[in-house]
Amino acid sequence: MKQSPAFINAIALLCLVLCGAVAFGAAPAHRAYRSRHVVSNFDPAKDDSVEYDDAQVRELAIAALGHEKGSVVAVDPSNGRILTIVDQKMAFGAGFEPCSTIKPVIAMAGLQEGAITRDTMIKVGRRRYMDLTEAMAHSNNKYFEEVGTQLGFDTVHKYASLIGLGERVGYNIPEEQPGSLPVKAPLFGGVARMSSFGEGIRITPFQLASLISAFANGGTMYYLQYPRTADEKQNFVPRVRQQLDIANLLPDLQDGMLAAVLYGTAKRSYDPYGEQALGKTGTCNDENVGGRLGWFVSYADRAHPKIVIVVLLHGGGRITSGPHASEIAGRIYRGLYQQNYFVDADPNRKSQYSTLAAGVSH
Repeated sequence: MKQSPAFINAIALLCLVLCGAVAFGAAPAHRAYRSRHVVSNFDPAKDDSVEYDDAQVRELAIAALGHEKGSVVAVDPSNGRILTIVDQKMAFGAGFEPCSTIKPVIAMAGLQEGAITRDTMIKVGRRRYMDLTEAMAHSNNKYFEEVGTQLGFDTVHKYASLIGLGERVGYNIPEEQPGSLPVKAPLFGGVARMSSFGEGIRITPFQLASLISAFANGGTMYYLQYPRTADEKQNFVPRVRQQLDIANLLPDLQDGMLAAVLYGTAKRSYDPYGEQALGKTGTCNDENVGGRLGWFVSYADRAHPKIVIVVLLHGGGRITSGPHASEIAGRIYRGLYQQNYFVDADPNRKSQYSTLAAGVSH
């Protein structure tokens, strides 16, 4: 069919416009999308009240976060004292989906109930099996869905309640929120998805800090305390919330969290020269708050635990992820190490993980 001169001219003009865009390097659509989520002047610490925070920890946490939309909570696992809270508005929020940070809870329940051992191999693919360490390292959803299904909703709920989910874990912290636990298996994915993503659960950074502090110190769950007067700071007294009978489980849980840092989802936090962290990442979309979440909950180090760090990121781009949250925590740990935060009575002690990491081939 013969086209009119006007139609031909219009097509030619369109071609020139498109060719010009390519020639002059127009940004691809995915770059434009990502750029809309970059907040270059965001200050996560802007409205915080910080007079009695640990200045050293707080300064490093703020520097590591930069202009990210995120929060950092740091706790001393030996007594439950909160060292700093960066972006207090976010940290004191009503709760967030745990994403894969629920997996240590499911692992603890599975080990305690005898549903798994560290060597139990579970089919996660057509010809692929994993044990607990590898499943923790790579945050394998299928593994934990299978464990959660074996345990059943009532057992998963029991252990989630045991560690304080759905309750306040702080002492005299009026801003703290309890989060929530579902009273029945979620409609979407049931107990399986609850066990891999935390479907139906609303968790706070404080609850994660409380749990991982118990992993770090041998099973003692302290009430978290945030001294905000000179008197409270000077007369601080630890308060025990409960004692978890998990000492025999901890090596298996800790090996999985260490593997995540050495070669798994949290490897961006790995530091072969410093005090190596053990941790667990989490990444998911949270429909209740909108956008993506990136979690990393961790402590350093295994032999002489001195600090627990929880990083929570909230945004719209793919950079908002557990691995990126672990990278931020890694910056904090490296800064603390460089400032001799981990120095103890033995000046010749070296990180036990430098030698271990040298032999890892994953």
